Amino acid sequence: MDKSPERKVFQDGTKIWEKEFAGFAVKVYLPNTKLPADIVNFGFRAPYLMIFEEKRMSLEEAKTFADESGFSEIAADFAGSVTFFYPLNEGGWTKAPSDLYAAILEESRISQYYVDGAAVMYDRFAKKMGDTYIRGAVLRTYLYGYGASADYIAENCLKTVEGAGLYGRGDVTPAGCVLQGISVIPMPERRDIPVVSVGNSDEINKAFDASLDHVMVKDSADVRKDFYGFVGTFRRMVGNLEREADLERMGMVMEPDFCEVKTSADNRGDDKDTERHKIGYVAYYNKGIMDGGKRAPLLLCFHGGGDSAICMATVSGWYQVAADHDFLLVCVENHLNSTATETMELISHLKQKYSIDTERIYASGFSMGGCKSWDMFQEYPEVFAAVAPMDATFDVGLNSYGEKAPVECNRDTILPVFYVGGEITPLPELPFQEEKCLNRMKYVLKVNRAISQCDAEFDRQDDWANKIWGINGDYVYRLENKERENSVLTLNLFVSEGGFCYTVFGSVSNQGHEVRHHTCENAWKFMSRFRRLEDKTLEGGEIRSDGADIF
Repeated sequence: MDKSPERKVFQDGTKIWEKEFAGFAVKVYLPNTKLPADIVNFGFRAPYLMIFEEKRMSLEEAKTFADESGFSEIAADFAGSVTFFYPLNEGGWTKAPSDLYAAILEESRISQYYVDGAAVMYDRFAKKMGDTYIRGAVLRTYLYGYGASADYIAENCLKTVEGAGLYGRGDVTPAGCVLQGISVIPMPERRDIPVVSVGNSDEINKAFDASLDHVMVKDSADVRKDFYGFVGTFRRMVGNLEREADLERMGMVMEPDFCEVKTSADNRGDDKDTERHKIGYVAYYNKGIMDGGKRAPLLLCFHGGGDSAICMATVSGWYQVAADHDFLLVCVENHLNSTATETMELISHLKQKYSIDTERIYASGFSMGGCKSWDMFQEYPEVFAAVAPMDATFDVGLNSYGEKAPVECNRDTILPVFYVGGEITPLPELPFQEEKCLNRMKYVLKVNRAISQCDAEFDRQDDWANKIWGINGDYVYRLENKERENSVLTLNLFVSEGGFCYTVFGSVSNQGHEVRHHTCENAWKFMSRFRRLEDKTLEGGEIRSDGADIF
């Protein structure tokens, strides 16, 4: 029978717990952090610091080791944890099974939920909700070993490892390793595993140099310096080793925060029965863009269901678009716990905190976040200059809870729309996949007073002039997506009365249910043309006769 984890809270407020599970003992140490970790989910960005203990430590010894070595500081910088592992088999690391690392990842994978506005994980160790989960992303898994545990890593983990990853089963090879005091000659099976070799022999270092692309040789360890200067600069996305974006070097600010709002009557999230609740967010912007009275455009961004604000900004590439085009990106955390009405209060908070160009407020979102940005089109169109919902919709008149919108659905306020879906997605994103998507398309064309209206019928797709959208746009652009082989972003531009283009419907070939930088970049090119003036009228949208001035 599984025993409950042993827990200890220290006088400084830090916590540690230990549990024996599936062939190994795990200790998770939670250092104090200044970040609003109870409101903003830092899990996607937090490193999974896996320390393979040479000898099994007590709870107190583990805390002392983490604090004195610098691991605690790194974890606190990301609202993460320091995690210790030791095999339970007789003989310790010398007799540990070769697949122990994969088993650890399998059993420590977490599922995310939200309780009272905070990101909470289902604890697979205790099999219940709680605070005993590991705070760290699989794509940022870094292994630390000394002596016997370093030998184990060198012999068993410097190769392709299959297991439970970010998007299901796949390549979970470590993003980096720090190995000290090795006594075996390493023979890595793949070259793209970064290794810090500490205090090892010339023979061992030569073996690393000959077989790895990224090696740092050190006489002594400096955990914090080695992390920020080398091993922590890498991540492994779906098996591919990538350099972590250095926002500081880019001149960008990443600023997590929250505001408190009045709970609206239509809230169906975790805080629906409260009078007030908090909305977390993460802001990204270039240093200096709001200095000296300058005002920056604002883009609100809503993540997919099960994702987080930081995950959305990173995977979609929106942070890079913000860096390239000088706007304030605000990714909203757990947006399904807040409504469109409450989002208006968030915007008021952001106006007080930042120097925002109030004529240039935009919204975008992916999947369930796409549905949330449709809420803005339906309920508060006069607030936004343009929106870019992506990869999802409910039927017209329904909000992101799948319920009737609390206000009269927008019927006459033009709001520019850039909508895109993946052509091979398993979910209904495009008109040929489900009738609600066709209904949404017809609705937008009508509200935005497009000259070409859609009369296609869902059950008569054999008659469609355009096999995805039913009808062709007045102008059609095909933009190669260099991020992916054989992928093209096809955009249908619809001209409205007066020669304005307020509506773009697009699809991406060889793309499933996902959103990438290429699409976001083009969404911004379109949205940024528009302003919502103080009198609520719209400015912008003129197109050349061929429409080529947009893309």
